[in-house]
Formats: sequence, structure tokens, C-alpha cells
Amino acid sequence: MQKKQGSRSKSNPSHKPKFSTHKAQSHSLQAGTAKGGQESSTRQYTVKEPIELLPFLLEKLSSLGRNAVKAILARGQVAVNGKAVTAYNYPLQPEMTVTINKDKVVEDIPLAGMTILHEDNDVIVIQKDAGLLSIATDTQENQITAYRQLTAHVRNHDPKARIFVVHRLDRDTSGVMMFAKNEQAQQHLQNTWQESVKERTYVALVEGMVRKPEGTISSWLKEHAKSLKMFSTPYPNDGQHAVTHYKTLQANKSFSLLEVNLETGRKNQIRVHMQDIGHPVAGDKKYGSKSKEINRLGLHARVLAFLHPTTGKLMRFETHIPKVFLNPFKEPGVKK
Repeated sequence: MQKKQGSRSKSNPSHKPKFSTHKAQSHSLQAGTAKGGQESSTRQYTVKEPIELLPFLLEKLSSLGRNAVKAILARGQVAVNGKAVTAYNYPLQPEMTVTINKDKVVEDIPLAGMTILHEDNDVIVIQKDAGLLSIATDTQENQITAYRQLTAHVRNHDPKARIFVVHRLDRDTSGVMMFAKNEQAQQHLQNTWQESVKERTYVALVEGMVRKPEGTISSWLKEHAKSLKMFSTPYPNDGQHAVTHYKTLQANKSFSLLEVNLETGRKNQIRVHMQDIGHPVAGDKKYGSKSKEINRLGLHARVLAFLHPTTGKLMRFETHIPKVFLNPFKEPGVKK
């Protein structure tokens, strides 16, 4: 089965979200003959004699004022031989084709703290920065979230469009996550999660030197009623079964960098299991960390691979290990 490689993009090392901006792209509205015999929003002309672009447009769009024609040109709604042109004095030659789209260009809104890796009719895959909420709870209604921004993004092109939550990343965890763009895709992914998701790989910077180069942690997780902290219960079948596999990538006396694969996806699973083996995730005060080495949570969702809910094709997205995770292993005197 063919794999689709996602874009690689750098993660933001800061604990507080120094939000990056998703580069705006221009999307023209669909052109063609409108229903009911209305005039098409796109017009095409063949140049008959040498002339500059602006005078040509003023002649062809004689019903519009000069400033309106200039605005259409400035917004990139004019193409010569299929290539957008904005220069007023662009020299036209006979047999050239000039295409004018009279509809306004729709620009993507800037996205804060996240980057879109992939988007189609059914799913949208992003890389989230540390510090950005996936989706708000009742107490976080007014905060910026990935869900709220993506909803605005899709409604910028279709006012009726919606975004559906498939899974979440903790606010301070960075990395790859996915949303659905329709209810059918969401239900399929959630109902077949164990079969559809082929790989969920994290990197975790944890405190201390992990003795075993690789291992598996298995326990039953429950949530404390008052503190809302997850914990491993000593009683079998008491709570949700959680299985975490890890292997060491780098280590020294103070820190270990682990590759972590989830067999199950429980709330705070990696964070609890790292605390259980005596190596809490760096920067994770909630689960026992004492370090302030990287000024953020040392957890990054590096790889997400899943079967597309409609096509069935394997989609795989991989991102870089955040550079700040590698700082504890640099030689003394090497600039961070």
C-alpha cells in the first residue's frame, strides 16, 4: 500500500505558544456558467493587437470604473496565458489569452500555533505547537484552540462547513494530530481507531537515565475525582488498560530521549507511565518532574499514520524532533 509522506516542519520549542503563522494562500472561487443562465464570473479574451494590460482591461471591462479594474488586477484575478499578472504595463501580444475572474479572491486566514500538513474533503492533519489547546472545555471557552481556528478556516470557503474532533493532544504536547471534516469520517475513525491507526509515535524527553534500552509498560489507569490526575491502579481490571512501548534514542546521567509507541491511547498515558518507572517527562510538574531544562513539556507526537476513512489509503505524517529536546545531550560549550 502506498504511503503518503506528510510535510516536515519545525516545532516550536517554547513552552508558551510563540505562535507560528500558516502561510496565506489565495483560492479563487469556482468559475463557470451560473445556474439559471447567469453570466459566468470568468471571462476570457484573445488579444488582437499589441497593447498594455491595463488599457486592455479598461476596454473589456468598460462597465467598471478605473479603480475597480485596478483592484481586480492588484488582487491577482487576471491571468495571461494561464499565469497571474498584476503589472499595469504588462505588454500583451496578439494571440495571447487574457482570463479575468471577477469574483474576489478568498485568502486563507492566518493560523496561530499550528500548521496544516494535509487537507482533503474528509480529514485535516495539523502540527500543533506546545501551548495551544486542541479544543476548549467549559472553563476555557474564550481561549484560542486548534478546533476553533480550523472551524474558521473551513468556513472561510464554505459557511456551512464544520470540523469534528477525532482525538486530542494535551495543551503542552506538540506534534501531529487529525480532525475530521464531516461526521461520517469522524464516526468511522473513532469506531475503527485501533484498526485504522497504524502508527502513533511520540518522542519523550524524560528525567534521569533509563536503565533498560527498551521496554513495555502496562497498567490500568483511573482518574482521581478531585485532582483529575490520572494514576495507575494496583488492581487488575480497575480502570482503562494502557500499554506503552519505548526505546531509548539518547541518554546521559540527567536525561533520556525516548521513542514511545502507544498500543492504547488513554488520557495522559505516557506521562503517567513515565512517572511509574521513575522517569517523569521533563517539565511535567503534574506528574513529578523537577527539571526546568527546556521550559516546556518534553513530549512531542512525531508520527501519525492511519487508513484514510474514505479511500482506505495509508496516510503517514512525520515531523522533526524538537531541537530543544536535543539540548541536554550537547557537549559542554556547544551553543544551544
